[in-house]
Amino acid sequence: MKQFTPKTFSIPSLKGISAKNIEEHLKLYAGYVKNANGVMDLLNQYSNNLVANAYVIGELGRRFSFEYNGMRNHEVYFSSLEGGATPLSDSSNLKKKIVEMCGSFEAWLTDFKALALTRGIGWAVLWYDKKEDRLLASWIDEQHLGELNGCHMILGLDMWEHSYVADYQPSGKKNYVEDFFANINWSVVEKNFEEALK
Repeated sequence: MKQFTPKTFSIPSLKGISAKNIEEHLKLYAGYVKNANGVMDLLNQYSNNLVANAYVIGELGRRFSFEYNGMRNHEVYFSSLEGGATPLSDSSNLKKKIVEMCGSFEAWLTDFKALALTRGIGWAVLWYDKKEDRLLASWIDEQHLGELNGCHMILGLDMWEHSYVADYQPSGKKNYVEDFFANINWSVVEKNFEEALK
C-alpha cells in the first residue's frame, strides 16, 4: 500500500513563534504522517478476516481520520508560514470574496480571531464551499471532529497548546493568534482558494 510522505517546509524567522517551537511542531506533524501510515498497515493486516476483526477495524478506521486529518491540517498551517509575511492583495479573488461575504476584510478577521480563541484544543478553519460558492469558518475539535464535508480548507490555524505554549504560555493564546496573522503568507492562502475554485 502506498505510504504518505511528510512534506518539507521552508519557514523563515517568525514574529513571536520561535524556530525551536516550529522545529518541535514539525516533529508532531511527522508523527501524524507516521501514524497514518501505521494505521493503514494495520487495517491491511486485519482485513484478512473482516468478521473476526470487525471491532478492531472499526476503531482503527476512527483513529485513521484523526491521524490523517492531523497530517493534512498541519500541511495547510505550515504552508501558510512559508516564504515570509505577504499581505492579501485588494485585487485577489479571495479578498473580494471575503468582502462580499463579510462586508470588509477587517470584520472577517475580527470574527475569525474570536473563533480561534474558542476554549479547548482544535483548529480555527476558513473553508470554501464550492457547491454554495461561499466561505465558511468553523472550529474543529482535536483534528477531525467538525470537518465540513465537501469544503476545501483555505486557511487553518492550529490552536492546540503545543503550537503556542512554549513561546507564549497558556495566557498568551491571544498574542499567538495576533502573531500568526502577522506572519502569514496570504499568497499561499490565495493559492489554496484558487485551487478550490477549480
